[in-house]
Amino acid sequence: MFKKTLIASAVAAALLSGCSDSSSSNDDTDAGTSPTSPTDNFPAQGVALPYTVLRSDLIDANTQQPFEVRNGGFGSAMTGDPADNRRFYALTDRGPNASFTGSQGKGKKFPTPDYTPRIGHYEVTAEGKVVLLDTILLKRPDGTLITGLPNSSALGGTGETPYNADGSPVLEDPTQPYDAETNPLRLDDYGLDGEGLVALSDGSFWVSDEYGPHIVHFDAEGKEIGRINPFANDERNDYTLPAEFANRRANRGMEGLAITPDEKTLVGVMQSTMDNPDKSVRDLDMTRIVTINLDDGSVGQYLYKQEKNQNSNSELAALSATQFLLLERDGSFLYGGPDGPAAANPAAQKTVYRIDLSTGTNLETIATGGELSQDAELGLTIDGKTLEEVVQADGWAGLAAYNIVPVDKQLVVDMVAQVSYPHDKMEGLWVIDSNTLGVLNDDDFATWSTDSGELEQKMLDSNTIDGNRLYIVPADLSIK
Repeated sequence: MFKKTLIASAVAAALLSGCSDSSSSNDDTDAGTSPTSPTDNFPAQGVALPYTVLRSDLIDANTQQPFEVRNGGFGSAMTGDPADNRRFYALTDRGPNASFTGSQGKGKKFPTPDYTPRIGHYEVTAEGKVVLLDTILLKRPDGTLITGLPNSSALGGTGETPYNADGSPVLEDPTQPYDAETNPLRLDDYGLDGEGLVALSDGSFWVSDEYGPHIVHFDAEGKEIGRINPFANDERNDYTLPAEFANRRANRGMEGLAITPDEKTLVGVMQSTMDNPDKSVRDLDMTRIVTINLDDGSVGQYLYKQEKNQNSNSELAALSATQFLLLERDGSFLYGGPDGPAAANPAAQKTVYRIDLSTGTNLETIATGGELSQDAELGLTIDGKTLEEVVQADGWAGLAAYNIVPVDKQLVVDMVAQVSYPHDKMEGLWVIDSNTLGVLNDDDFATWSTDSGELEQKMLDSNTIDGNRLYIVPADLSIK
């Protein structure tokens, strides 16, 4: 493909106790003969995914005891296996990490800095268990393994410094001291913080991430075969996203990715309001959706209105060419999580909406002139202001005055009401059939951090370690 530019309580107790499995195996498993639907024999409180332990030598800043960094982590996105309705794929992000400020400024601790982001292939067995069938490690075009370390600034890096678990910077040569010229920070321009996943019928995958944002095409073995991002000078690109998407907020990039049923159009959603033009507009409920035609690179762009400012859009799943499921959540724990019962939030939001792109304004089709113009770095502007600035100043009415409206949304599932969902991060959706939805959480590799950046075990309550858990719930997913 040649380079182009894109065109314009009892239930809760059972649930929590089920999350506390102390060990499991990631060995390939013969699942045997399966009934027709994965809902057969599947428990209402969900099922834990298997995991291994990446390391167990670190000391928990809270308990002062060793804790497990788990692998785990298969919850940043999920999607059904096109070849088998009992199987699904799940994606990790960049690996275990925690916010930290050290000698080289703000950044992240990476207790396993060589971790390779990966896709897990799972099956729901006839007995209602979840088994890992295979793991696909993500690779560069030359077949070498990528890492989850940050990109350089020219390709979306936001100055995040990678640190080791002990607080020392991750360097090109770990045996020598830091030197900006001869021994700089170790970065990875192929590094991904994956958050969106599409599985195609030919066995390949598309992954969207929070760094660029990048949208990367991988073959069935996990090797990169294509790329889309907003950086016009990136020679790896097949297509280039509108430049304004480079103004994503750090750690809140392209969190959800889907593809239309004909496999011709990718659809991505940004997690939160972009820093467009800068971080002064972050406290908003305005987010962006982009569509990418894989035949010619043409794009559409739409707006989505969140329920609360700075919420997180964490997944997309296609129902039709225009109708999609969108997962919107906050970051709170129903039962308090690592901060204990005092932080419990009965109003925690973990919801799935049906959206229809045909009901919203396609920003790429708006005729410019007068107060409306297209800025090369900021996208569509009104009287020189970005759309985010307009909403900040005048609310959504400021856009409606120019016939710009967000897509319609309808509630499909409230997971807190339905299953007393205890996790903070609901991030995976699996459309099983027109009446059934799979939901998966991101457990952050069971790793958390204190306010000062010290590592600790991620807990759901005082006795329960957070872990990946698949829920299967009834839902009306028919095309309206």
